[in-house]
Amino acid sequence: MSAGPPPLSNGGNASSERPSNSDACFTASSPPKHQPQTRPDLLFSAQPSAPNVPTTDSLFYGNSNAAQHSDRNYSMFMNVPGLKIMVPSNAHDMKGMLKAAVRDDDPVLCFEDSTCWMSKAELPDDPDFLIPLGKGDIKREGSDVSIIAIGGAVPLALKAASDLAAEGISAEVVDPRSLVPLDKELILRSVRKTGRAITVDPAHQTCSAGSEIAAIIAERAFDALRGPVLRIATADTHLPFSPAIEKALYPSPERIVAAARKLVGIRQPENA
Repeated sequence: MSAGPPPLSNGGNASSERPSNSDACFTASSPPKHQPQTRPDLLFSAQPSAPNVPTTDSLFYGNSNAAQHSDRNYSMFMNVPGLKIMVPSNAHDMKGMLKAAVRDDDPVLCFEDSTCWMSKAELPDDPDFLIPLGKGDIKREGSDVSIIAIGGAVPLALKAASDLAAEGISAEVVDPRSLVPLDKELILRSVRKTGRAITVDPAHQTCSAGSEIAAIIAERAFDALRGPVLRIATADTHLPFSPAIEKALYPSPERIVAAARKLVGIRQPENA
């Protein structure tokens, strides 16, 4: 008599049933640490199937939480094969993506940007409303420069795009929504249309998600670029408690506007 498939490494049962609503998640101070847990299908030849419970991690930055609680560490986990990473920028996207994550066979890390918590969004009543992981979104269409913004940087990019419009610069705001898988085609299509690209990432710049996106653009859309790919991110330093010092380290609409002016060739105002 066959012994059947071995038990899952995380102790879950092998039922094919899975939760059907977006409440099936838990908050954790740190996502899974062991790489074998990221791909149980590889360990067990795709025999077991278990409910997927997405791990959510809140990004408490920008509120004088100092270095101990101001992590924006999603880029670290992009380097672990098998993990899927989502960083929604509003409640509408969060609902659709989290429901999709529950139905996904791979482990999903959901990073909640606390700077977006107070924003409002229309939510569909459809119980089957899903946003597939790996499907980005154009938050604002434009023709002069593409701004690819992550998580809490999306509202900043939209504010910058509005300010740029008053100067005659048409900025397109691209929200990847998930970093793994990444909607590369959407990003590249936007960059090929505008010929200019700025990445905006609340994380530290070195080895950031924004840096990875910039590299993809340079490798796959170099022929369409009319200038360098510019990166706007947080400085590579521990974040201080002081609000006055901390705020200047993060991306801001002003920094995005200055980068767009540079790419388009408009001189920066002397009082800026």
